[in-house]
Amino acid sequence: MALSSEAKVALMNIARGALMAKLATDDAPTPPPPPPELAQLAGCFVSLHQRDNHTLRGCIGRLEATLPLWQAVQETSRGVLADPRFTSTPVTADDIANIELEITVLSPLRPANSPLEFELMNDGIYLMLAGRAGCFLPQVARETGWTREQLLARLCSEKMALPPDAWKHPAAKLFTFSVEIVGPEPL
Repeated sequence: MALSSEAKVALMNIARGALMAKLATDDAPTPPPPPPELAQLAGCFVSLHQRDNHTLRGCIGRLEATLPLWQAVQETSRGVLADPRFTSTPVTADDIANIELEITVLSPLRPANSPLEFELMNDGIYLMLAGRAGCFLPQVARETGWTREQLLARLCSEKMALPPDAWKHPAAKLFTFSVEIVGPEPL
């Protein structure tokens, strides 16, 4: 999905409005109606990072394309402030000046023939095994420099609570997806 610059601006405004409203600030913009291209169904992730050192402060997403993109971004933006990994250090209104916002728009999931069949720097991965599932955006590989095997091992151990080599199990199913990244921009 290639978004126009107008659509990207609209998505950022939708996300900012939802976040500011959730933080109960007076700066919550009321976005205009979204461009028609944002009515297409798509999954997305919304990520918050500290501007000064790029430390993650929240990342929530939805893989399924069951909502119009503008609505998926709005709902996901509201949810990112409740990322359970950051309940002891949540983003507050006082943090706004030091937060960057990034939106990752997802293509539909594509099944891979094997767990190692993905483009390390370009594909997001979603692994399912034993009733558990985990996902990494392609930004993770770019930022960490991990190999395919390391990425899969960390996905199993950190996101799925499985042994690091669980991805080698014959029942493991890998899905890939491509992304379009909007941002990062100051919140």
